[in-house]
Amino acid sequence: MKREGTTIREAAEMWVHEMNAIPRRIIEKLMRVEPDKWTEVTAPIVGNEVCVHNVPGNEHMGQIIKACPPSRKDKRNDLVYYIELKDKNLIHVSAKCFEVERNSKLPMWGTMWTFGNSADYYWLKELGGIRIMSECGFRIYENDEIGYFFGIDKAGYDFYESHWVPLYKKRGLLWHDERAEKREFFITERRKAQLYKPMLNCLSGLMENPETLLTQLRRIGFTEQELTFEGLK
Repeated sequence: MKREGTTIREAAEMWVHEMNAIPRRIIEKLMRVEPDKWTEVTAPIVGNEVCVHNVPGNEHMGQIIKACPPSRKDKRNDLVYYIELKDKNLIHVSAKCFEVERNSKLPMWGTMWTFGNSADYYWLKELGGIRIMSECGFRIYENDEIGYFFGIDKAGYDFYESHWVPLYKKRGLLWHDERAEKREFFITERRKAQLYKPMLNCLSGLMENPETLLTQLRRIGFTEQELTFEGLK
């Protein structure tokens, strides 16, 4: 639902505030108790460093440079990953043929999240949300009791600009107001409600004099921008 006067950044912040924040240290403690019940489901993305299995030659390390759907002749549904090995050879394989190299078992940032809305959870699980979140820089995990939870494996920069706002856009949310995003001047419904009664009082005793009208409208609280916006000057 659109929220009047709200920019995309502000809408993304409201969305994040509705999520459930979990300190990473709590997840770490729970994982130590039952390590087999926690699975990382982050999708491989372009730029990931990987270790490829059963590749000819001595070089097994490389980087994903492209991921695309299989050809029509290929009956598999898996994406095809193009990997440039350290020796500059280029191979293309499915996700089953390599492992992404991670620096740690959990993301670097000290807070992780779960969605607070069931619609978001369904989107993540059933509508391709895992890949989209992975492409937006999130690491995603699954646990039988908690369900899906996620975090950011970086620190020291603006998470909203780099992660949350891109995710808000790809999620298809429309809580923001395009007028506010474009920095267009407009009068909000709340502001109109504030001005409505005094404006009626003003008009009820108004003489047919434009100067008197502007004077009274300024007196009851209209700004110069609002007078111009309404075509009164």
